[in-house]
Amino acid sequence: MLKPLAGAVAALVFTFAAVAQAAPADDAKAHFQAIAAGDVATLGAGYADGATLLWIGGPLDGGYAGADAIRATWQKFAAAQGPLKLTVEHVEEAANPKGATVTANLLFEGKAPIRVRHVLVYREGRIAGEVWQIAPALAIGAGY
Repeated sequence: MLKPLAGAVAALVFTFAAVAQAAPADDAKAHFQAIAAGDVATLGAGYADGATLLWIGGPLDGGYAGADAIRATWQKFAAAQGPLKLTVEHVEEAANPKGATVTANLLFEGKAPIRVRHVLVYREGRIAGEVWQIAPALAIGAGY
C-alpha cells in the first residue's frame, strides 16, 4: 500500500516542481507585456548582470551591455512611446541544458505601429542576450 502512495507523492512533487519553474516562452511573453506596458522595473529584473541587447533599427539602434544600460534603454523607449497595444505571434522556444532561445514576431501599436522580430536568450533563468529587430515589412496582426 505504501509503494503506490510513494509513487503518487513523487509524481505530484515532480509536477509541482515543473509548474513552479516557468518555461522560457512564458517568461518571454511576460517580458513582451512589460515592454508594452512600459514597466521598466519588471523588464530590468529579468536580465543577467552581463546581458546584452542589440537594437537594430529606429532611434535606439545600437548595442547595449549590462543590465543598467539595458534598463536605461527601455526607460527611453517607454518615455517616447507610452503604453502600447501588443500582438504576439509565432512564439518558438528551443532549449537544452545550457539555456534556451525564444523567438517571436511582435506588433506594438501606439503612436505608430512597430513591427519587431524579437529574440531572447536565457541562461540560468535570466535574459543573457536580446535582439530587437525592427522589421517594417513583418506580416503580423489582422489579416495575417
